[in-house]
Amino acid sequence: MADTTQKTGFYVARTDLEKCSVAEAAVPDMLEEGQALLKVERFAFTANNITYAAFGEAMRYWEFFPAPEGQGQIPVWGFAEVVTSRAEGAAPGERVYGYLPMSTHLVVEPVKADAAGFFDGAAHRRELPVIYNHYVRCATDPGYAAKTEELQMLFRPLFMTSWLINDLLEDNDFFDGKAVILSSASSKTAFGLAFLLKAGTGARVIGLTSGGNVEFVEGLGCYDQVLAYDDITTLDASEPAVFVDFAGSGPLRSALHHFFAENLKYSCSVGASHWDQPRGGEALPGAKPTLFFAPSQAQKRAKEWGTAGLMARFAADWAAFLGPVSSWISVIEGRGPTAVEAVYLATLAGKVPPHEGHILSLWD
Repeated sequence: MADTTQKTGFYVARTDLEKCSVAEAAVPDMLEEGQALLKVERFAFTANNITYAAFGEAMRYWEFFPAPEGQGQIPVWGFAEVVTSRAEGAAPGERVYGYLPMSTHLVVEPVKADAAGFFDGAAHRRELPVIYNHYVRCATDPGYAAKTEELQMLFRPLFMTSWLINDLLEDNDFFDGKAVILSSASSKTAFGLAFLLKAGTGARVIGLTSGGNVEFVEGLGCYDQVLAYDDITTLDASEPAVFVDFAGSGPLRSALHHFFAENLKYSCSVGASHWDQPRGGEALPGAKPTLFFAPSQAQKRAKEWGTAGLMARFAADWAAFLGPVSSWISVIEGRGPTAVEAVYLATLAGKVPPHEGHILSLWD
């Protein structure tokens, strides 16, 4: 088993995300019947992955890839190769795209295999959202193209979240709001949603971001108005609005709720790019804040449209998004544990410029 005698994993302390480490462990010499070994080739790392860590306990993200006591492996999206297999659903040499650990290897138990891909049926993943357990075969994926692999890793899972939020808003007539306010407007999931909102016929799109990112966000061309966080009181509080919170900042959420009061018709939290700020817990005026969970909306639409119908609708918007987004982002690739740690800590500290997209690998 060339290249499979040991695996390298990147771990963080669940209760102190600033503590991280790299550790090695043996890869099984012999797989059990029904198992396959994946070699994790490359993966993207964005602020969305910090959200996975920040909500690791509450949303069960730590459970996908078990780690030593007190530690966690942050899930990432990327490509892997089937190295060896004792499962009918995965053939050695084929490449797949999906939810992976920050590691060099992953053992999966392929089930419900078809031409499109397979699910990991490992016992510890069976009760977790199925949307994260599916591995797509590159050879048959209609959305795959070798030349856009980096964009797929960086944006496809985030754009799916953007797409599902947009679908929820449209399905509810924007909750009678006339403006949609997005925090952390420079984040990839936020401007994916802004792109969809701008392309539609719905509400006005307002982006909130840090002062240093205003110019970048304005340059995207998908927001009707861009403001620094300190300038939210310049908004029209009489205009019915909805708030989609990608920052996860309690003080910001409180300020917006008090400013708009009953004119804030809907408020949901999606991410936690400001993971280290208080999230608040006090009663707020306006709509009660809720947590948006993408798999729930995806399952709803899959029942209504069928999985094929859902993916067909998504694919059309994904194709439209690929054109402009390629000019918005500079892809930077890093290899080896040192590079992975550096990007992780910079992203955690909020020091990664919004125009950078990082593709990583634990292989030197």
